[in-house]
Amino acid sequence: MSRTQNLRHNVVNQMIDGINNGHLRSPLPSQAALAEMYNISRTTVRHTLTHFFQRGVLEKVGDDYVILRQPAAEDGFDCQRAALDEQGQRFEKAFYQMINQKQLRAGDTFTELQLSRAVNVSPVVVREFLLHFSRYNLIDSVKRGQWSMKKFDQRYAEQLFELRQMLETHALSHFINLPAQDARWLQAKELLSRHRQLRENISDNYRLFSQLDRDFHGLILSAANNPFFNQSLEIISVIFHFHYQWDETDLKQRNIVAIEEHMTILSALICRNDQEAINGLHRHLDTAKQSMIRSINQTFP
Repeated sequence: MSRTQNLRHNVVNQMIDGINNGHLRSPLPSQAALAEMYNISRTTVRHTLTHFFQRGVLEKVGDDYVILRQPAAEDGFDCQRAALDEQGQRFEKAFYQMINQKQLRAGDTFTELQLSRAVNVSPVVVREFLLHFSRYNLIDSVKRGQWSMKKFDQRYAEQLFELRQMLETHALSHFINLPAQDARWLQAKELLSRHRQLRENISDNYRLFSQLDRDFHGLILSAANNPFFNQSLEIISVIFHFHYQWDETDLKQRNIVAIEEHMTILSALICRNDQEAINGLHRHLDTAKQSMIRSINQTFP
């Protein structure tokens, strides 16, 4: 298959997703807008519209194309969905790195096209991710294709921690009652060992704590065997592990304290000291909450 034909097939599949997900509505945007949206030429847009017209998905009314029916899988082409999924995973990782590296800060505005070009993914992949991410109320849609990073205040942090404490306390009670042969007991021991290793080299590697923190809280939440609990880790990761709009002046010290608190909880769990593990989790979440509120107030007095 030629490179041009592969591009056209890929755009057809992306537009099918766009229509079915409600991102493209009837009548479709102009050819110029579609070309910018998908980062393609108008010639490719015309070929794509012709394809859907011939399939009976679209009808031309004057200068507009209107949607006659929802497209189905057979209106597209094989072997492209995996490529889009791979792009989505790549963009999610890149987006979080932009936050972590302060390339995206609270108050910044950006376009879907800018991000798609920076990461070399389809603009549709970017739009789908941002629409999904926007439910956390951390970004605003300024206008079509343009977004801004929001600031969150102390009240937002308190509400987030209220949810976090309910979920993790509940999950910890399940962890305590896991059968002895459950693989998560071994995972807890391995995680404790990783904490010890990082503690020994914390001066140079304190930024590596973010992944360790995610694994620790992910392990606790997994004990609830509830997919909704696991999904809650996504927003926690964005705010805590990627330090969204945080003041980092004492990041190393915060991570040192958190490592010690994690180790206290893990040691108590492994020794089956249930009450000490519960108390340790409460102390840890309270420390993290106060650190976050202090950082927010320092950054946005």
